[in-house]
Amino acid sequence: MSAEIEMVSLSFEDRKDASRSYIIGLCLSGVLTIIPFALVMGEAPIAKVWLAFTVVLAALVQIVVHIHYFLHVTTKTHGGWSLITTIFTVVILAIMIAGSLWIMYHLNTNMMPGMMTGTSVPTSEPASF
Repeated sequence: MSAEIEMVSLSFEDRKDASRSYIIGLCLSGVLTIIPFALVMGEAPIAKVWLAFTVVLAALVQIVVHIHYFLHVTTKTHGGWSLITTIFTVVILAIMIAGSLWIMYHLNTNMMPGMMTGTSVPTSEPASF
């Protein structure tokens, strides 16, 4: 109920600025989605490392666009704790992602066939009768 009252009390200029922010965010998000999609689906003649780098970079920039244009998280103090909570969330996510990758790497290294018992990997040669 209070959100409706706050929206009604906004001036025309404030609503116009908010709409402009959403439209800019939508356009930037669309461009940042289309570029990696076109590169991957169009089989761009670039090295796979650069292709992966471009896709990840576009994803990171798109996260920043969403945070700024849709969530309106800025360094202004009128937002209260929004910037601090966002930084905390990013740190927790970074710890979770790094920890998950570390665990998966070590599981892959330690759980390869033949690593547990010291036996060799079975071959696909037919058995002789």
